[in-house]
Amino acid sequence: MRYKLTFAAGLALGYVIGTRAGRERYERMKKAAQDFAQNPAVRNAAESAAQTGRQYAGKAAHVVGDKVGDHLPSSVTDRVAALRGRAHANGQVAEDDDWGTSNT
Repeated sequence: MRYKLTFAAGLALGYVIGTRAGRERYERMKKAAQDFAQNPAVRNAAESAAQTGRQYAGKAAHVVGDKVGDHLPSSVTDRVAALRGRAHANGQVAEDDDWGTSNT
């Protein structure tokens, strides 16, 4: 019984010490990640990537709407038309955009 109690006490002590050490490492990694995310260069790159993604998504919505618009229910085509209007109002998509069209 004494050995079981000693083993359980050692296990509990090891767990507490390991958790504290793990928590300190976790806090250091968390702070490093926050510092990285707050870096102006990283923020600029992330915003640039997000803006580019939004532009391509808008163009893709146009192409999909044009190609399959007649084959979709009216509720879906109305939603695509609303998104298209909002994209034009925000200046995200050029009027003379020929992306996704074929020259054949």
